[in-house]
Amino acid sequence: MARTASTMLPLGTEAPHFSLPDTEGGTVALDDFRDAPGLLVVFICNHCPFVKHIRDELAAFGRDYIPRGLGMVAISSNDVERYPADGPEQMAREKAEAGYPFPYLFDESQEVALAYRASCTPDFFLFDGDRKLVYRGQFDASRPGNDVPVTGEDLRKAADAVLEGEPVPETQIPAVGCNIKWQPGNEPEWFGG
Repeated sequence: MARTASTMLPLGTEAPHFSLPDTEGGTVALDDFRDAPGLLVVFICNHCPFVKHIRDELAAFGRDYIPRGLGMVAISSNDVERYPADGPEQMAREKAEAGYPFPYLFDESQEVALAYRASCTPDFFLFDGDRKLVYRGQFDASRPGNDVPVTGEDLRKAADAVLEGEPVPETQIPAVGCNIKWQPGNEPEWFGG
């Protein structure tokens, strides 16, 4: 299992725009969350063992935080020509099976992943009410095979701070996961794997 770390986009970065198709047949855009006190954008995919490892707790996170006003979307940006298990039909099935209460969007062109400098699955980007990046890092310290319970502790602390209007600690540990599967010729200059 290859491990790729988050690029750790600079704190304070403004949320890049997105408008992408979701698994329900609609389109979801950044502007749809303009009234939310915070927005979590997470890059995931269906087949990654790191995403599968946190899947249940990620769904629970959504069930806990969306009712509190946090906006949340998941985005899959993988090359579906080479990784058909990550295609839109399979995304719809995964959303239903995982019980994800948030939109699951398909970034076919990979432009959104490039704009966010997303590098791995899962990769988390938490923005405050002004859409400035306040957290990018791990869900928690659990990884496949390390016997640490999956709790979402790091992300939960950050989301609590955003919703309570408190500062998010700047000491943040990078997310680790499988690399985003870039289409040939789309690999960014910062992609190492």
